[in-house]
Amino acid sequence: MKTIPTNVHGILDYIIGIALLFAPNLFGFANLGGAPVAVARWVGIIVLIQALFTNYELGLFKVLPMRTHLMMDYILSIFLAISPWLFRFNTQPGNVWLPHVIVGIVAFLLALMTQTEPRRVPVRTAA
Repeated sequence: MKTIPTNVHGILDYIIGIALLFAPNLFGFANLGGAPVAVARWVGIIVLIQALFTNYELGLFKVLPMRTHLMMDYILSIFLAISPWLFRFNTQPGNVWLPHVIVGIVAFLLALMTQTEPRRVPVRTAA
């Protein structure tokens, strides 16, 4: 059931994108460098750019259709969730892999539950 409006999805896009950019610092693995840091930050950048270009209430450039945005969300979230095993940082100390998996799963569920069309507000004309 698609219960999340696109404007709420948009707010969460910006929050998730920024959170991913700062995740290495917030969770204490920025000093490790390598794949854990690169994956989190690159996915964060892609999420933010995608949000800016999506044709929904919070998109700035409104080029990317919402359905395409959601399809890219599915791909990015699955990539993020499996990245610890793809890049073999699942065995590093301190559960470095955990933020990637949790955010990936949450982002996938968010995309799954988001409406595919933005709500259109009728334009009022002067009487």
